[in-house]
Amino acid sequence: MKLMLFTGRAHPALAEAVAEQLGVEIVPTSAYDFANGEIFVRFEESVRGCDAFVLQSHTEPVNKWIMEQLLMIDALKRASAKRITVIVPFYAYARQDKKHRGREPISARLMADLFKTAGADRLMSVDLHTSQIQGFFDGPVDHLFALPLLAGHVEEKYDRSNITVVSPDAGRVRVAERWTDILDAPLAIIHKRRDPDIPNEAKVLEVVGDVKGRVCVIVDDMIDTAGTITKAADALFENGAIEVIATSTHGVLSGPAVERLTNSRISEVVITDTLPIPPEHTFDKLTVLSIAPLLARAIHEVFDEGSVTSLL
Repeated sequence: MKLMLFTGRAHPALAEAVAEQLGVEIVPTSAYDFANGEIFVRFEESVRGCDAFVLQSHTEPVNKWIMEQLLMIDALKRASAKRITVIVPFYAYARQDKKHRGREPISARLMADLFKTAGADRLMSVDLHTSQIQGFFDGPVDHLFALPLLAGHVEEKYDRSNITVVSPDAGRVRVAERWTDILDAPLAIIHKRRDPDIPNEAKVLEVVGDVKGRVCVIVDDMIDTAGTITKAADALFENGAIEVIATSTHGVLSGPAVERLTNSRISEVVITDTLPIPPEHTFDKLTVLSIAPLLARAIHEVFDEGSVTSLL
């Protein structure tokens, strides 16, 4: 069985970096939009009997790139690929993983159902918003973590003895605890409340834990509009922190995010390239680490029937 790597048009640079790590070529693909916005996809070589890996980052415009990936999966299924692994470094709609109130969708489950219906046999993603999403997909799920990459950068650049790891909300505590194990650092938590009627906005209430005189490392899975993380930084400084570093796997950086982060007192923002970072979203404080080696190793383990767990 031959390993074949496919990519949509959302983040070609990441796919090229993964292909380079694997020592393979990306399968030539013809993809374009019809005048009405519909998408056409066709692979330019035979895929019969292959082990197919379909990489697509769900960046803006999110719905377009999801649809393109679904069409690629369907094309592979109909062209007799032996196994199809969907790679979504950033899993779209992951924040809607349960019903908060009546008459709401569970969008993360719908995404998993769409991939399965299209023909996916396996799903691979990096730092899902919640681990329960693994259970939404009826098949193997490889849930990869950028923590060693991000923590390694922090450990290399800052004095570990003066670091406090900060969870920006209760939902990130488990991830933050894994950071404390790696850095051998204490933990602090930001207690906040959201208004369910106002998206992308949070009110910081208090800091739980001692941060006075410490270098605080905020750990989160994504930075979207940066409202939560900049307010968390303000709260930490109000409680005596001497420096704040923000780390996140996914740099969504929507709307006012770049301006907020640039004007904040955060000294460094560390993210990975699971999503493309256009030139207008780069700024002096931003450090982008490559996720390609992690994805390539995971692909290699899946293809060779090895252990993805060994990467974790």
